[in-house]
Amino acid sequence: MKHAAIECLSAFQHSLSSNHSKHLLVIGTGIAGLYLVGQVYVSYKRAQRRKKWASVEKNMVILHQFERGKNTPSISPFPLKLETYLRMTGIPYESDFEEPMGPKGKSPWITLNGDEVSDSQLCMELLARKFHKDCSAHLSTEEQAIARAFQIMAEEHLYWGLLLWRWIYTKGRTLWQIQPNIPKGFSLMLPLAIKKLKGHAYGQGMGRHAEADVIEMSVKDLRAISNFLGTKPFLMGDKAIEADCAVFGILSQLLWNCPDSPFEQLVNGEFSNLKSYCERMKETFWPDWDRCLNPPRI
Repeated sequence: MKHAAIECLSAFQHSLSSNHSKHLLVIGTGIAGLYLVGQVYVSYKRAQRRKKWASVEKNMVILHQFERGKNTPSISPFPLKLETYLRMTGIPYESDFEEPMGPKGKSPWITLNGDEVSDSQLCMELLARKFHKDCSAHLSTEEQAIARAFQIMAEEHLYWGLLLWRWIYTKGRTLWQIQPNIPKGFSLMLPLAIKKLKGHAYGQGMGRHAEADVIEMSVKDLRAISNFLGTKPFLMGDKAIEADCAVFGILSQLLWNCPDSPFEQLVNGEFSNLKSYCERMKETFWPDWDRCLNPPRI
């Protein structure tokens, strides 16, 4: 009897285990099926978008970027930099907001005659060669070196002060003030985004410092740009060059997209010539600025 009872219990447990395994198999198969269907759909939509981009006229640049911002055409300095460059050089382009992240996982990127190119600076250099554009040709080699140094300072140093303020020190709360139509579920993903960007800033180096030190470093960058700009219309004189696109991309974020930050206060106060500079760049290359906002200001 004892052995029979044990055998019955064992058989019952085996039956439960078998049924459980079958249920897990069914669930797993269903999840895998849904994933495959999702991947097929994503691939289909991706192919359809590329078919649409391929149908544009030859040498038309497709600029892939984030949706328009509330105060600036982009809340990222790099799409704004590249789009300003396209306007500065008169290169024909269309904006695409459906696929903002490029092959390298960053925005902006471009499609040109079927080729996909990432990174705003690499895009500009390729376009300069393709369309024979050189906005800095009138400068001496020494002046070109100075312009490059200011661009690198803005994009590789001051930018990190902007990133840390927007994402780490304010924990991303200002995003809802500058970017309309943020998906409702984004707030759930925000901690992960903050953690990832914090890691990037730590790896770069700026993220290892105290907030007060980072702000002081950023203020020194702003002071350097302000002192060098002086009363000049643009960075290197009376004519805007490629480096102006990059510097404007960063400064515009500090002026219009960093509410209640020390940067906003300084650009509106001690460094007011930087505000005038941003307004001048906007008036020169963005006469339709208000129509390129979300919502448009008409």
